[in-house]
Amino acid sequence: MTPRRPALTTCIAVLLAFVSSLALAAPPANDTLRIGSKRFTESYILAQVLAQTAVPHTPTPPSVLQGLGNTAIVYEALRSGSIDIYPEYVGTISLEILKNKTPMTLQAMNTALAPLGLGLAVPLGFNDGYALAMREDNAQRLGITSLSDLAKHPALKLGLSNEFIGRADGWKGLAQQYGAAQVPVALDHGLAYDAIAQKQVDVIDIYTTDAKIGHLGLRVLADDKAYFPRYDAVLLYRLDVPQRFPKAWAALQKLEGSINETAMIAMNARAELKGVAFDVIARDHITAKAGGTSAAAGTGTDAGERGFWAKLFGPDLARLTRQHLALTLISVGGAALLGIPLAVWVFPHPRLRALVLGATSLLQTVPSLALLAMLISVLGLIGTVPALIALMLYALLPIMRNTVTGLGEVSSGLRLAGQALGMTPAQRMREVELPLALPTIIAGVRTAMSIAIGTATIAAFIGAGGYGERIVTGLALNDRQLLLAGALPATVLALLSEALFEVLERALQRRRA
Repeated sequence: MTPRRPALTTCIAVLLAFVSSLALAAPPANDTLRIGSKRFTESYILAQVLAQTAVPHTPTPPSVLQGLGNTAIVYEALRSGSIDIYPEYVGTISLEILKNKTPMTLQAMNTALAPLGLGLAVPLGFNDGYALAMREDNAQRLGITSLSDLAKHPALKLGLSNEFIGRADGWKGLAQQYGAAQVPVALDHGLAYDAIAQKQVDVIDIYTTDAKIGHLGLRVLADDKAYFPRYDAVLLYRLDVPQRFPKAWAALQKLEGSINETAMIAMNARAELKGVAFDVIARDHITAKAGGTSAAAGTGTDAGERGFWAKLFGPDLARLTRQHLALTLISVGGAALLGIPLAVWVFPHPRLRALVLGATSLLQTVPSLALLAMLISVLGLIGTVPALIALMLYALLPIMRNTVTGLGEVSSGLRLAGQALGMTPAQRMREVELPLALPTIIAGVRTAMSIAIGTATIAAFIGAGGYGERIVTGLALNDRQLLLAGALPATVLALLSEALFEVLERALQRRRA
C-alpha cells in the first residue's frame, strides 16, 4: 500500500492549504468595522444601534456578528481582533473581565485595559443590572421582598442562567453574601421567563431592563445588602478603532447618554413581545432621536411587528441559505478528502485501523459547543474557520467507517484475480476495490451530510451564520416562530440532500447492472 501514501499526502496538503486560505480570508477587510454582540435581546439591539450610527461614516458597511455567546466568547473575539467593538457593562468589565474583587472607576478600568490594547468609552446612559425575580403572587404569599428574605426559603426552586451561575459577580458570591442554601438549576435566559410563568421554577435571574418583568408581573427582589454593582452600558473597543475609523468613532461618541432605562425597556419590549427585527428597532430609535417619529413600543399595533411567514421568508433567508450550504458542503468535502485516503491507507493494518477509527469515534463524544470553545482558544478566531473544522471532524467518522466497511466487503477472490492479472496493490485498489466499495462510501458521505446539516446550526453561536442564526436568536427571545423559521429550512435542506443522494445511488446501481 505504500504507493498510496503520496496521494494521501497530496490530499492532506490540498485540504490544509484550503483551510489556511479560508483562515486568511475569514476576517472582513481592514476598512470594515466589526461589531459584536452577546446572546440576549438588549445586546442584539445595541449592536444594531452601533452599526446604523456608524454606517454613514465608514467606507464599507459595518459587519455585525450577532449572538456570539457569553462574555468569555465575545471578549475573546475582541482580544483576538475578530471584532472591533461591542456593547458591555462596567460591572462585567471590572468583576468578570478584569477579575477585580470590587467595582472599579472608568479611569481605573481603562488603565487596566490599555496594556491589552483595549479601552472603554461612551456611557450610553442606562444601568442594566442583575437581579432576582419571582412571581408576584408567590412573593406576596411568602412575604418575600428582598434577597435576605429569599435566603430564608431554601425549598424554593431557582432557575438561573449558566453565565450567572458561573460569573464572579453571580450566584456563588451572592449565596455567600446572603447565606442562601438553594442549589439552582441552569436555564437559558430566554427560556427562564416561560419556566417561571409555567411555575416550573420559583426564582430566576433577570436583567433590570428586561421587558417581560412587567409583562409577567414579576417582583424584583431588593438587593438589601448591595451585592450587585452598577452595570452601566458602555462600549468596549480596540484602541486602534478611533484611528482606523475616525468619522465613525466621532459619530459613536454622540451616543453618550442617548439611551435611558425607559427607552431600553421599550426597545426590548418591541423585540420580545412584538417580534420586531433588531435593525428596525435600532433604526426607529435613531430616527426618533434625530427628531423623527418612531413605532410605538407599548400596546396596540406595531408597524414593525412580523408574523411567522415574514420571519420564514425574511430578507436574510438567501444569505443564511448560502452560509449553511457553504458550511455543510465545505466541511463534508474536506472530511471526504481527508477521511477516504486515510481509511484506504490504514485498511490493511488492523491495529492502526482500530486506533484511527477509535480516535475519530472519540471526537464524536466531544460536545459541539465545547469543541468550538477549544478551537476558538487554539486558533484565536471566531466565525467560519473554527466552525468548518468542527463540522469536518464530526463528519470524519461515518466517511472513514463506511470506507473501511466497503473495502472489507470486497471478496478475497476478486483481490486474488487482480493479483493474478499482475496488478500492483495500488492498481488493484484503484481499479477493483474502490469501485466496488463506492456505494458504501457514498452512503457514508450521505450520513455525514445529514449530520453536518443539523450540526451546522451551532455555527451561529460563534458568528459563522447559517440557519442557526435564527435558532440562536429565537432562543434569546424565546420566540417559537423564529425558532421554527430557522429549523424548517434546515429540515428542507436535509430532505433535499437525502433526495439527491437517493438519485445518485440509483444511478450507480443502474451502471453496475
